[in-house]
Amino acid sequence: MCTFASKVNNMIAEIKFKNMYSFKDETVLSFEADKSGEMASYHVVELAPDVRLLKVAIVYGANASGKSNLVKVCDFIKSFITYTPLNKAEPVGVIPFLLNKTTPSQLSEFSISFYIVKEKEVVHYVYSVSLDRTYVANESLIFYPSQQPATIFERNTKNNVSAIKFGQKLKVSNAVKEEITLKCLPNMSVFAAYMQVNTSIKEIETVLDYLNERMMSAVTPMVSLNAFAEKSIQEEVAKNYILRYLQEADFNISNISTQEQKINKGMVNYTLFQHKVSAQSGKPDYYDFPEMLESDGTLRTFGMAAYIQHILKKNAFLAIDEVDNSLHPKLIEYIIERFLKESEQAQLLLTTHYDGLLGEEDLLRKDTIWFTEKDSEGVSILYPLTDFKGLNRISSLQKAYKFGKFGAVPNL
Repeated sequence: MCTFASKVNNMIAEIKFKNMYSFKDETVLSFEADKSGEMASYHVVELAPDVRLLKVAIVYGANASGKSNLVKVCDFIKSFITYTPLNKAEPVGVIPFLLNKTTPSQLSEFSISFYIVKEKEVVHYVYSVSLDRTYVANESLIFYPSQQPATIFERNTKNNVSAIKFGQKLKVSNAVKEEITLKCLPNMSVFAAYMQVNTSIKEIETVLDYLNERMMSAVTPMVSLNAFAEKSIQEEVAKNYILRYLQEADFNISNISTQEQKINKGMVNYTLFQHKVSAQSGKPDYYDFPEMLESDGTLRTFGMAAYIQHILKKNAFLAIDEVDNSLHPKLIEYIIERFLKESEQAQLLLTTHYDGLLGEEDLLRKDTIWFTEKDSEGVSILYPLTDFKGLNRISSLQKAYKFGKFGAVPNL
């Protein structure tokens, strides 16, 4: 088991959205585990007797089917929560479904359902937003102290002015409520307004810590992972973890370090990878190479290990688009298997084209697998493998997928 501990633990149960990017209709990505006991010790976290959540979701689909847009939805939720616009005329940044005459002028919607565990108390929260490119129409944060929901805040925008109602359970002065409301421009979240006020509201702080600190910005093929990894190895624990990751992934790297180099614009840091090789004398030789001489696979693994170490430490959520980019298939399997063994409550959302994972019967549960497909109107549809009947009678999920039984493959 992983030794990374966190005083406050948390997990996502569901992400729901509508009219965002290529997703026109209401779409749900669920991390709720089914009743199967298959590999439950690795995949399933039982937060409470009736709350069983998955650590991993894997999404397959053809090119341009919506996989990357699913990751973009997660990233938008993360960025929207704390972004402070320069003025109330600045666009919100949401992109509705554009291949339709009506949806561009309609509201986009998203909600995220999650659990926070603090001092053995498991509390369910739901954060919901309706917005368009210019303003936030509705926003709410509720929680379930019992079977019935209670409001933390509820926000509406009328005549380009935000109106916020705070729940009765919150011990907040009228002056603080008014200040948060005044700070809340029509094109920003209540959380972003709250962060500008010199106050502390326990119920909001707990949720903000999760949504801001424990939902990581997405990793895409265009994101350079090196800067994050170089910062991570300044901490000894993180460095040792990343180094072991590289070594176990079959790279002959014996050490990693950062050095400063002077350039015209000042001092910059760069990473050195020390390689250990056998010499004719029988003793090992060591050679230091800068990152520019390392392979894309080595650098990708270096960065991926840093991100995974971080989410394990924080019990955080991370979406990775095209996890197979620059990585050998066996390395992808290694990353997933190791994560499942080490994660306590950290979660990964992965998109991939590598169907070999479907052939690894002892790696993934059926309820962790999802597909995206685009219809004739350009609408992306997300659906789980468990929607299909007779899965237990299929001898090879990988072959069934290749032959189009589940859809989500190119029409060639």
